Amino acid sequence: MTATMNDTPDASPPPAGSSSSGPSPASPPIAPAKARKEKKEDSFPVFLVKLVLVVAIFRSFIFSPFNIPSESMLPRLENGDYLLAAKWPYGYSNYSLPFSVPLLPKRLFASQPERGDVAIFKAPPGNDIDYIKRVIGLPGDTVQMIGGVLHLNGQAVRKEKVEDFVIAVTPNTDCLSGEFAVTEADGRQTCHYPQFRETLPGGKSYNVLDLGQRAVDDTVPVVVPEGQLFMMGDNRDNSMDSRFPAMEGGGIGLVPQDNLVGRAAIMMWSTDGSANWFLPWTWFTAARWNRIGGTF
Repeated sequence: MTATMNDTPDASPPPAGSSSSGPSPASPPIAPAKARKEKKEDSFPVFLVKLVLVVAIFRSFIFSPFNIPSESMLPRLENGDYLLAAKWPYGYSNYSLPFSVPLLPKRLFASQPERGDVAIFKAPPGNDIDYIKRVIGLPGDTVQMIGGVLHLNGQAVRKEKVEDFVIAVTPNTDCLSGEFAVTEADGRQTCHYPQFRETLPGGKSYNVLDLGQRAVDDTVPVVVPEGQLFMMGDNRDNSMDSRFPAMEGGGIGLVPQDNLVGRAAIMMWSTDGSANWFLPWTWFTAARWNRIGGTF
């Protein structure tokens, strides 16, 4: 009969230097250690997948960053501003998702904007570029410009002259024309633009720029159809908006509400464009600190 390890003591003397009292300690198992190693190696790819999912959910349904590449929304938004847009106020559509992935059959939790909202949307006709404008006309409204004054439903919107809007000339900003260029007493180059306070019927007020008599100061009345919006830039004479027919590189016409992406919420960064990646201190001198943190 074959003996098991503990059945009968081995009659052979123990090797030199070893102790005869008690069994030798067992060697640590190899298989569990290998499993732990494999699990540790798998953790980083899993972490990346989770991170991508969290970012995608955050950007799709909560907040998403946008930058301002033009001056069509002066004086409120300047070239070089970076803001966060809230994604939930108008509901969610395919345009709310990264890369406009066509996963949603229709807009979910849809809500109509309010006049005066600063909204981000996919610009017609291509519906592939993010634009930011102010909501002026809602479905059923009649919108018209007469002598540079906005009219809603046959009534002139209140427009009051305020002090000029002054903005420094920087790598991000140049004067639209020489008539607005000013050299300050300290030698700084600035642009001075005529500024007005506009107040919509619901009480929403904001500043706009009016650079003088222009062709778009007088337009035909437009009735906004159901499901669409009339959008305008605050820089009234330097904005291709709903006053112009939709065409690539031109106007946007009326904007379908399904094109809405979000509502401007908070300014998270602003730069005048003078920063140099190889000169770290310029990252701070280029920042427009007084603009950061502002809400809409």
